[in-house]
Order: sequence, then C-alpha cells, then structure tokens
Amino acid sequence: MVPFAERMSGIKPSDIREILKVASRPDVISFAGGLPAPELFPVEEVRAAFDAVMEENGRVALQYGPTDGYLRLREQICRRVADKNQIQTDPGHVFITAGSQQGLDFLGKLFLNPGDTVVLESPSYLGAINAFRQYQPNFVEVPTDENGMIMEELDRVLATTPNVKLIYIIPDFQNPSGRTWPLERRRQFVEIISKYGVPAIEDNPYGDLRFRGERHPSLKSMDTEGLVVYFGSFSKILSPGFRVGWMIADEQIIEKVNHIAQASVLQTATVNMMTISKYLDMFDVDEHVAKILPVYKHRCELMIGTMRETFPEEATFTDPDGGLFTWVELPKYVNTRELAPIALERKVAYVPSSGFYPKGDVHNAMRLNYSCATDERLVEGVKILADVLKGAIK
Repeated sequence: MVPFAERMSGIKPSDIREILKVASRPDVISFAGGLPAPELFPVEEVRAAFDAVMEENGRVALQYGPTDGYLRLREQICRRVADKNQIQTDPGHVFITAGSQQGLDFLGKLFLNPGDTVVLESPSYLGAINAFRQYQPNFVEVPTDENGMIMEELDRVLATTPNVKLIYIIPDFQNPSGRTWPLERRRQFVEIISKYGVPAIEDNPYGDLRFRGERHPSLKSMDTEGLVVYFGSFSKILSPGFRVGWMIADEQIIEKVNHIAQASVLQTATVNMMTISKYLDMFDVDEHVAKILPVYKHRCELMIGTMRETFPEEATFTDPDGGLFTWVELPKYVNTRELAPIALERKVAYVPSSGFYPKGDVHNAMRLNYSCATDERLVEGVKILADVLKGAIK
C-alpha cells in the first residue's frame, strides 16, 4: 500500500464535484453546481481585453510576475471594495489568488495545526470544510436562523472552546443557505471577535449578486483590529474560468501568505490578471452585472414560485435576495443523499445536505442552484423534484 501522509485519511472527494460529473450531461437538469450562467459571460469584451493586452504588453503578460499579483489590478480592487464594500485599503494589503478556494487553502496552512479549532456556520460551504480538513482541525458549528449565525451562540462557543484559531463565515447570500446577515448582527460579530482576538474569514463571492434590497457594509469595513480577512472574486460576476480572486488582510497576514505562495504556486497567472485589469479599464463591469441580475432574479423567483406550488407542505426553503442558492429543509426522517440517485434517474441533480456539515450528519436538506437552467427546464426540474420528495414524505 502506498504510504500516504496521515492527513490524507480525512480528505474526501467533493460532493459537488462528484455530482457535476453526471450533472454535466445535457439531458440532466442540474440544480447542483454553483455555476454562473455561461450565456451571460462577456465573451466578446473579454476577447477585446485579451487582444489589447497582447498588443500593448504581451511579453509582460506571458512572463512571471510578483507573487502578490499584478499591481494595476490590486489598485483597481482597492477602488472597487471602497465603493462596494466600504473597505478602505491599499494594494499592499491585497493579495491576488487563483480563486477564493486557493485563499482558503493558504489560510488553513497559515493558521491551523492538527487539533486546532475552526468555527463556522451550520451549515457552511463544503469547499471551505474540505480546504480546512486537510490541516486536521476540529470543527465547531454555530447554529443559524433566518438571519444567519446566531451571535449569542458564537459568544458562548468562543468562551467555552479552547484553541479556536479561525472563524469562517459568508454573511452575504450564504452558500448553501442563501441567507444574509442584517447590519446589527454584523456589528455584533465584529465586537465578539474583537473581544476574543480570533481571526475570521469573511468570504464574499456573491455580494455583487443582490437583486433585492439594500447592500450591507462588509464585516471588514467595521474591523479595527485587523482580525477580518476579506475574500472577493471575479468568478461570479465575470468568469470563473480565469480563477482570479483576492484577499484583503493585515500586512502580517499578507506577508506570510506571500511566503506560502512562493513555496507552492509562485503566483496567479499573469495573463489572466492583466486581462481582467484591461477589461476593467475598457468596460463597465457594473453595467455587465446589471445585465446579470434581472436574469438571476427571474430564475430565483420562478424556482421559488414553482416550489411553493408543487413541493410538499412539509418542505421549507429560503427565499434569497441575491446569490445563487436556495436551501430546502425536510422532515428529519428524509435522507436527501438516498433520494439523489432517484432524482438523477429522472434527470434532475441537486446537492444533498451532508457535505455542508463537517460531520456529514445532517441528511434532511438540499441545496438548489437556480442560475443556469432555462425557464422551461427549471420548472420541469422542480416539478420532478417535488414528485420525488412527495414519494419520500410519510
């Protein structure tokens, strides 16, 4: 037997990635992925930006670059987060990653020793759970309600749990629940982590995808202690294929992340960073986002409306104001992992709930994505899923 490292025993395949292998078939109606709608990608604009980069600075774009990322893009990110997220920062506090997932891995490597504790929402993003799991921490889940993480429970957890090294949260259109924290809860969170001195990752890949209501300030904008590490991404508003995201953090964290990246990947791809930067120079990305939002709003409302008409009354689900997901909860005796193959036989895919919990012990929920299906397929898929669920309800 090959003598793998001990940490490999805790690393499992992603539920989403395994399901997407099947869900990518054209005959399958997939509510499984967190994919942006490909028909909305700005293909011609990106081509123009790439051509401009090649013509103006092609040799630089095809060369190695600084580990922390292309300076011009970091400057543009600073302006964007100041405008959108009320974060005042400078390029020296910005590190560009190959998507937010790489940032999760870097911070797991930076903060976690075996046996340390990671605190997260219940449920939480399975990609973060898997990224941290390879560093062999303990996980403590904080209960949530319709407004996200319950702050009294977080305070209790931090007061009673030893060796908490990191908190991971998604306050805007959370993956998987679609919930968003209100302003007061955000203020309470920053007060609590300041009291205990625990660093937190504020992951915000979906914040620009708000199609109802008012935008809230980021946790990072309220942080005066340098405890919040803010993650952003171009994946959901521009293209996930570029694999370009960023973190904003205290200079000590940025310095250590630089060292980690130098030892592992050297840098994010120069040509990708320069192409995005040139796109931001040539085109209005907010104008592009404004084209995306009505589509996602319509598809979300169509899914929720069809679920209300067809799902069994025992099912409850979130009605998000943005993002890509709704979260369905069913009676405790329903096992959505067991139902998934039945739904897939009828050409509908979703993600069962167990992967969104570190122990994998919650089976009566599912995450549904509404961003990619056409109206006809979305309605058809929800009706099929409703029929599958009715067959499981006693």
